Amino acid sequence: MFTRLAALSLSLAATPLAAEEIGEIGVDWVGNDIIVEAISDPDVAGVTCHIAYFDRGLIDRLSKGNWFEDPSNASIACRQTGPIEIGEIDRSPSGEDVFRTSRSIILKSLRVKRIWDEANQTLVYVAHAAELTDGSAKVAISTVPLYSPE
Repeated sequence: MFTRLAALSLSLAATPLAAEEIGEIGVDWVGNDIIVEAISDPDVAGVTCHIAYFDRGLIDRLSKGNWFEDPSNASIACRQTGPIEIGEIDRSPSGEDVFRTSRSIILKSLRVKRIWDEANQTLVYVAHAAELTDGSAKVAISTVPLYSPE
């Protein structure tokens, strides 16, 4: 709870879109949880991503002494949840942030980026950690193909 409130207050200005928490799974007796959130793409109507990540509990924070940081791991799945309408999206190879939340006080964030694969008519969503000093290789990917049924 503490990290979610701290992350929310520190990342409001930098968050392209807020997520809606739809589930919380307790994983141990010290209060660690897996949080599941739904994120509707703000520029592509009809696409929703679900992201799951680890949230450290108070007892875990006290016992390990690392108060202000959560793990970078995340999982993502994106699907068509309605008629798809693409708005003004960044079509460059670097894509654009759809969602971002803090995973530490200032140095680490969890991001979801959208990349347009024009050749395959597919939206690619990548969940990754971004760190100020050390990059992270922890990444998850999901795709939403855009095609008309024949």
